[in-house]
Formats: sequence, structure tokens, C-alpha cells
Amino acid sequence: MDRLADNLSQAYDKGIQAPGKEAHFLVLLAFLLSFGFIRGSAHMIRAQVSWWPGNVATKGGTHVHHLVWGILLLLWCGYVGIAVAPDSPWREIVAILFGVGMGLTLDEFALWLNLEDVYWSQKGRQSIDAVIVTACLLTIALLGLRFWIDVLQAVVVFLGVGGDHLSGSESTAVLLPLQVLGIGMTVVCFLKGKTFAGIVGLFLPAVALVGALRLAKPGSRWARRYEVPKLERSRARFAHAAG
Repeated sequence: MDRLADNLSQAYDKGIQAPGKEAHFLVLLAFLLSFGFIRGSAHMIRAQVSWWPGNVATKGGTHVHHLVWGILLLLWCGYVGIAVAPDSPWREIVAILFGVGMGLTLDEFALWLNLEDVYWSQKGRQSIDAVIVTACLLTIALLGLRFWIDVLQAVVVFLGVGGDHLSGSESTAVLLPLQVLGIGMTVVCFLKGKTFAGIVGLFLPAVALVGALRLAKPGSRWARRYEVPKLERSRARFAHAAG
């Protein structure tokens, strides 16, 4: 157990602390933990667990959604981070609170997107999608460009294309346009209702490209632009896939 703890500590020092990625890591960790907690809390409240605290409400009976506290945290952390720019350890504390604010706010993403309480409806799935996408983006930011350059180098060596090694500038010149293209195609996937392809496409741009080129789901935002024949093709295709 002690050896495992030492290995984890060394990995953290080498991969997170030394490259200056501690704030990135803390935001991601606090975001995931706060989302997990508040989502679990919502299920406990809905199940009317007797020992679990209930919803927060004003004297007038207005339910105060937890996205309110999340927005307030984000506003406070944003101001402190920009105007004060505190040093360690306050910088890390602000990073943790910012992650908590993200978790509380994005757990009710569907509510502020639709301007109605759809937490437990089918539209409430939009909140889960938003959390997954945000977690992926935070993970990409945590890994950094160096990670993707190393991946590209490994692919080049494996395929034997262009020699055994690419310089840092060559790797960046190839990788950045691919990543930008992947992000653009990922946005198209989400607009077409293809959440899974969009999420995977954040890491593998080719997947996002395929998803972006194929027909949109009939109930998606992108499908609203379709003429009747194309919309019918979309309905027939996804009805067949569901069957």
C-alpha cells in the first residue's frame, strides 16, 4: 500500500504538479465530484429519503435551484481569478470552488437551456450530455498539446510515414489543424443529435468527421434545416436503427 501511495505521489508530481497543471486537475476533479454529489442528492430528495436534507426554498416557497449557487460561485471565482489573481494556495482553492460551481451549474444545463424545469424529463438528458462534453474538454486541456504531439509521434513511428521522428514544430503544424477540424466537426455532431460521435470525436477527429457527414437525427436542431424528402430519409433511417 505504501509503495502504491509513493508511485501515485510520484506520478502526480511528474505529470501534474511539475508541468504546472495542478489548477487544471483540481478544476476537473472538483467538477466531477460536485456533479456526482448533486446528482446523487437530487435522486435522494426525489426518493424522499428521510435523513437526507431537502430542497432549499425561500419563505415565499420559491425553489432555489442549485444552479443558482453554481452561478454565484462561478461569478465569485471568475472575479477573484481575474482581478485578484491569488498565489498558491489560494489559487488552488479558487480552482476547486470554480470546479464545484461548474458541477452545480451544468447539472441543470437543460433547465437554463430550455428555460423550464425539465430535470426529470427526456430533455433533462441534455444536462448529462453537457457534463460529459465538459469533462472531455477539461481532460483534453489537462493532457495538453504535448500529449497529442506524443500520440502523433507514436502513430508516425508505427506507420513508418515521414521518417522515425517529427520535430515539435512539424507535429504542431499537423496536429493543430486536425484538432481544430475535429472540434468543428464535433459541434456539428452535437447539432445533429449525435452525442456519442461528438464526444468520441473530441479525441478522434475522424469519428466526428464521419458523424458530421451523415444524416442528422430527425429531432435535432440540424434537422430543422432539412427539406421534406431529406427529413423523411432521416426518419426512416433512425427508425430502422431503433428497430
